Amino acid sequence: MEFITTPLDDIAPKVLAARAAFEKGTTRPAAWRIATLKRMRSLLEAREERLLDALVADFGKPRAEAWLTEIGFTVGDIDHTLANLALWMKPDRVGTPVAFKPGSSHIISEPVGVVCDIAPWNYPVQLLLVPMVAAIAAGNAVVAKPSELAPHTAAELVDLIEAIGDPAVTVVQGGVAETTELLAQRFDHIIYTGNSRVARIVMRAAAEHLTPVTLELGGKSPAIVSRNANIAVAAKRIAWGKFVNAGQTCIAPDYVLVEESVHDELVAAMGKAVEEFYGTDVQASADFTRIVNEPHFHRLEKLLHNGTVAVGGQSDVDTRYIAPTVLTGITKDDPVMAEEIFGPILPVISVQSLDEAIGFVKDGSAMGDKPLALYTFSESDAENDKVVAECTSGGACVNGTLFHISNPHLPFGGVGESGMGSYHGKFGFDAFSHQRGVHTRSTKIDPSFTYPPYTAKKFKLIRKGMSMSDPRDVVAKARGWFHKA
Repeated sequence: MEFITTPLDDIAPKVLAARAAFEKGTTRPAAWRIATLKRMRSLLEAREERLLDALVADFGKPRAEAWLTEIGFTVGDIDHTLANLALWMKPDRVGTPVAFKPGSSHIISEPVGVVCDIAPWNYPVQLLLVPMVAAIAAGNAVVAKPSELAPHTAAELVDLIEAIGDPAVTVVQGGVAETTELLAQRFDHIIYTGNSRVARIVMRAAAEHLTPVTLELGGKSPAIVSRNANIAVAAKRIAWGKFVNAGQTCIAPDYVLVEESVHDELVAAMGKAVEEFYGTDVQASADFTRIVNEPHFHRLEKLLHNGTVAVGGQSDVDTRYIAPTVLTGITKDDPVMAEEIFGPILPVISVQSLDEAIGFVKDGSAMGDKPLALYTFSESDAENDKVVAECTSGGACVNGTLFHISNPHLPFGGVGESGMGSYHGKFGFDAFSHQRGVHTRSTKIDPSFTYPPYTAKKFKLIRKGMSMSDPRDVVAKARGWFHKA
């Protein structure tokens, strides 16, 4: 298809128009936020088949999988936001120390201004629109940039955003040149989802305007399987989490660390799970996605030659097909462990103990010691707690994969090399809001001890006033909400 880019000369005016709408106050009222989100939801539902067709054209995505991970996910996020927006917008009354009485204190969530939302290609609908939902809910104007690597879906997203019909919600389409021009503009917050190399470019551009950023990156997310795990269930859940979207998922299990005594059982069970999911001829299955483009296909195909192929291993460049593949006999020095795989190839590494697995993750040699996701499988709560406590990650899921991203009450975000900041639900609203502290003083009483001249008596009153406990602190202490040495 012909990919139509936004003329470079049009990008700055689009951003300026969005800023003008924000400065005019268009985006602040709750009525605008609600109406805009409802309009987006309506357009998503009306264009569902068009979007699904585009996802098939770009990836060969199964329609059910595409609806679940893209459209259904986004509609669910909009519904959750609409249901809770009034509460999120309400000023939060907080305590006021005795010394500052009479008076009251509140935290008001204010929109930051104009948000730039740069999305990746792997989940092009969800990862463009969900940040937009949060930014709009917080009362901001938004300039969105879909990925050019999923061109059919990008075209549909451009059409959808333009159909909202509001200069405060606009879109730029293109590749490196257009993104570079976009980042040259002044924004009040930038959210970028993608890889760490481009994230550094985004941060450098943001630094020119002291613009805060949210970075959702990736890395090598481990799955740790104990000898005490339910192996049949663990195998299915790891295989599903890895091979959905052909492994092109930032939180997919990137490699497995399994205790040696159950290594062979787990590998065999994952092979069985692949057959249950996709049949004996996976390439003929209508439920398995393809690789997004030939460069990514060739990058992944080289990784098939690492270790020993225990499951899968087939590939076909004409259809950009790489089979769900499990590799064994892998060491941390193999090329497949040097980068985020981002495809349907799963290395399985045998370890002697849970402590060895934890040490492997913490060592950092597997592309950073703070992955975007962490998965632990055991029937022992103590073992799962140990893994979660000792291995830092952006998010974690116990005895499962991917599902932690679907709960709108949990933040989604990375740490270290896997990103910074978080969003989803209230966390997204907060990410694109300025938490403004407001203290209101009464004029009925005007204590003079804070005014000069500072006599000995005033100084005594100041010391006494500042040392008086806040009533909420007294309650917290009484309930034991403090550290006991």
